[in-house]
Amino acid sequence: MDDTTYIVAFIVVATLATFATRAIPFLFLGRHHEHPLLLHVGRYLPAAVMALLVVVFLARSGTWAAPAFGADALIPSVLVVALHLWRRNALLSIVAGTVVYMAIQQTQLVNL
Repeated sequence: MDDTTYIVAFIVVATLATFATRAIPFLFLGRHHEHPLLLHVGRYLPAAVMALLVVVFLARSGTWAAPAFGADALIPSVLVVALHLWRRNALLSIVAGTVVYMAIQQTQLVNL
C-alpha cells in the first residue's frame, strides 16, 4: 500500500468513526431523552469536563518554576472565568483566554 492510499484510507476511517460517535447517541437515545440519568449527565458533565480541562491546562501549561510562579497560565485562566461570569458567553471567554495565553507565550513577558 503506497502512502497516498494509506492516507486516504486513514481519513475515511477517521471520518466514519467521528460521524458514528456523533450519530449513535441520537439514534439509540432519542426515545429516552427524558430519562433521569441522561438529564443528570447533561446537566453536570459539561461543568465536570471544563473543570478537568482547567486542571490539565494549569498543570501542563504553567511555568511553575519561573519567578512569576505560573502566571503564564493563571492570567488567562482567571480572565476566562471572569469573562464567563460577566458575559455568560463561552465563545468570548475561550477566544479571549486563548489570545491572552498566546500573547504571553509569544512575548515571554511573564517568564522573564
